[in-house]
Amino acid sequence: MRFNTKLVNNKIKDDYGATNTPVYLTNAFEHQTAEDLKKVFNNQAPGYVYSRINNPSINNVEQKLADLEGGKAAILSSSGMAAISTATLAILEAGDEFIATSSLFGGTYNLFKSYQDYGITPRFAKGVEKEDIEELITAKTKFVFLETLGNPKLDIPDIRGIAELCKKQEVALIVDSTMTTPALIKPFELGANLVIHSTSKYINGTANSIGGIIIDGGNFAWTRFDNFSNYKRYGKLAFSAKARGETFRNLGPCASPVNSFLNELGLPTLALRMEQHCDNAYKLAKFLDDHPQVKEVNYPGLEDNSYYSRAQDLFNGGYGGMLTIRVGSQEEAFKIINKLEYFYNLANIGDVKSLVIHPASTIYTNNTKEEQEKLGVYDDLIRISVGLEDIADLKKDFSQALQD
Repeated sequence: MRFNTKLVNNKIKDDYGATNTPVYLTNAFEHQTAEDLKKVFNNQAPGYVYSRINNPSINNVEQKLADLEGGKAAILSSSGMAAISTATLAILEAGDEFIATSSLFGGTYNLFKSYQDYGITPRFAKGVEKEDIEELITAKTKFVFLETLGNPKLDIPDIRGIAELCKKQEVALIVDSTMTTPALIKPFELGANLVIHSTSKYINGTANSIGGIIIDGGNFAWTRFDNFSNYKRYGKLAFSAKARGETFRNLGPCASPVNSFLNELGLPTLALRMEQHCDNAYKLAKFLDDHPQVKEVNYPGLEDNSYYSRAQDLFNGGYGGMLTIRVGSQEEAFKIINKLEYFYNLANIGDVKSLVIHPASTIYTNNTKEEQEKLGVYDDLIRISVGLEDIADLKKDFSQALQD
């Protein structure tokens, strides 16, 4: 199947002919004999035991998202942050190092900083080029972590070059593709080993449930690391076996069957929504770029943007649904946000509704000024997640909000 057909086609095995995944609201699953349950518990037979570990409703979404990305296995979790923490903690142990680009979502950056408390060293690259990563790699490096499109910095890493470097150095590459989704980019085709999404955003689309997913490309020799020695029999799926059977099981960041169902409901319209998000974002960026009250517009779809060429090379048919503007001062930023009528002032992205936020005083309020600027956050910056409304209305709304 091609991509749009995969999004819509959801043939499931159901005794009653249901075409949507049934929601299995049960904590545990009965087995006919003690021997049967023993086999499932010991990974000697397929089946379900307890919904903290897996559930048919959840498993269906895992398989579908793995297929959309071209991965081999997936783990759906309670949030994007749960997916990131599960994936990274499954790999790391005390004494290890890892590298991340500095242009991360604030929650991810703060999580990675906290790993220092557990004897793990995060190294934040000064940029998103291959050379920025290469200078930080040591014998203790386990993986490189990056976002396909920085949030809110909107920088685009040299994913191909970094993937080649990781392969040469035998370290894993983890890519957070929340901002782009498989509708715009397929990180496994560029050399990634794990792909992560906060499904709460564009995948869900309507902001009605939280979720996250880890997708395993099955293309990395995880057993070269000592802490994967007990999973050699799983070969290149050793990560999925360890992450689900050990880290995920022990931490318990399981997705709700209802939330997994709600996230799946967004999939059939993903490609159509992403096309409209990108189109609206581009048109709003062009409009604001010409507005005298706006000091700076950052959107990779603008031809004078430093990442325009890379976006054209890596992304399929769009430049993302987010842009940022700078307006001179925090006071001016607050004034504009307060005057907007169609844009919701809240901490989310990827909704069908258009959203705005002042990142410096909210998401990044606990970061130092130096950290904020490294992450692309300034006192006069407004982050805009562009929704699916009529673009004429969005332009009109900003016009009145920008009037003195």
